[in-house]
Amino acid sequence: MTTQIVLGSDPVGAPVKLDVEELLATRLLVQGNSGSGKSHLLRRILEESATLVQQIVIDPEGDFVTLAEPFGHVVIDGAAYADAEIVRLAARIREHRASVILRLDALEIDNQMRCAALFLSALFDAPAKHWYPALVIVDEAQVFAPSAAGEVSDDARRASLAAMTNLMCRGRKRGLAGVIATQRLAKLAKNVAAEASNLLMGRTFLDIDMVRAADLLGMERRQAEQIRDLERGHFLGLGPAVARRPVAVKIGPVRTAANSVASGLMPPPTSSELDMEALFRTEKVERVELPPVERLPPIATPDDLQEQIESQARAEAPLEVAEPEDTTELIQQILRDMAAEEDSTFQPIAALFQDFSVRCRMNGIRVPGVDAVQFRRRFAAAVAGLDEVADEEQTDLILRLSRTVPEELLAPFLAIAKAAALGEHCPDDQELARIYGTNSLGRVRRMIENLEKSGAIVVRTDFGGRRTVTIPALNLTTLAA
Repeated sequence: MTTQIVLGSDPVGAPVKLDVEELLATRLLVQGNSGSGKSHLLRRILEESATLVQQIVIDPEGDFVTLAEPFGHVVIDGAAYADAEIVRLAARIREHRASVILRLDALEIDNQMRCAALFLSALFDAPAKHWYPALVIVDEAQVFAPSAAGEVSDDARRASLAAMTNLMCRGRKRGLAGVIATQRLAKLAKNVAAEASNLLMGRTFLDIDMVRAADLLGMERRQAEQIRDLERGHFLGLGPAVARRPVAVKIGPVRTAANSVASGLMPPPTSSELDMEALFRTEKVERVELPPVERLPPIATPDDLQEQIESQARAEAPLEVAEPEDTTELIQQILRDMAAEEDSTFQPIAALFQDFSVRCRMNGIRVPGVDAVQFRRRFAAAVAGLDEVADEEQTDLILRLSRTVPEELLAPFLAIAKAAALGEHCPDDQELARIYGTNSLGRVRRMIENLEKSGAIVVRTDFGGRRTVTIPALNLTTLAA
């Protein structure tokens, strides 16, 4: 099977090819002013290589979502998921080799950077058995790897820049090949741009950018003027995956188009001056007496609405429902079964809750009386094995204390509390990672630090490297491990 795709043609009509296998090892930088055809070039690469390699697209403007239907890409809306869910999705993507498009157009720039940083870091932190080759295409890369601080927060900028640096500098060994596009090289962090061995330079007007582009292409300074004269969709290419000498290429046609406003001309509507004036001038009209309107009832409070909903549900419910007499133990057994399944903690909580509802109906429990919030806490307790604590008073104390812990840290905290209550060793980092739903031990260590900073636990490590965890509010301590 050939690993080359046709980018387009050179000035004499000969095809210019891109070696995808070589690209995985050498990465690609695309540069050009707005309107030079960068997105068209990226779309051409994506369409032509869709059947050759897994593709992961960071799409800040939502331009590439049209690839989903014809090429089978999965579209992930970054605005619809929490941080932990984005991390889990990225891990699943690496495991199952799915081609995806992470659209960020519904987010502000600060949140775009945070979401992209979490997503790229999770791709980078995947276990070695999931290091399959993948193209990671980042459009508008200067947003995620800026060369200087801007109006975004420092935390978001540092996280995004670190993730982009890891992608371009260290991603090759993990199978990740960065393909980044930027409007100006001067806006892009040098450490990120310098790692790309393949270059495709489009139309550029500023002198400083033309000179830098000419230097990267190995051209003389006096030849830099031709970069300004490039037409839309025309690029100068260089690199082991493109050509050993600078080559001019006209990018070939694409089969899909972006969801954007047409850039062509659109004549104004043909209306007379009086008709158009009538559209935006407010004329004085005669006052018309309207019939009296019944006074509306007062606006219902949330409690009133909840009571109405519950009363309607009770009225519509069947009078006799054949359910097991003791549903509490049955629900607890369902939660234990779900927690015991492999990789259950790596699934989104919404999917787990749906699975829980189905299992309840299969066991004859039509109304389990557990909403999504309660399910999250009870599932965390089941994952931690809290029902092994025989002392009910101690269990109640642990559960009351857990209300002060963030929901994403609930399961690891309950696991530590259970170990302390039973006088067992503290769970190791691998076990806490499984409970937390991550493959990153670094994230587990940060999670422990967050719990300690919040005052929920106190961690001590002796000179032998053995760790004990104390829960001050419960006066309980785990054994050294």
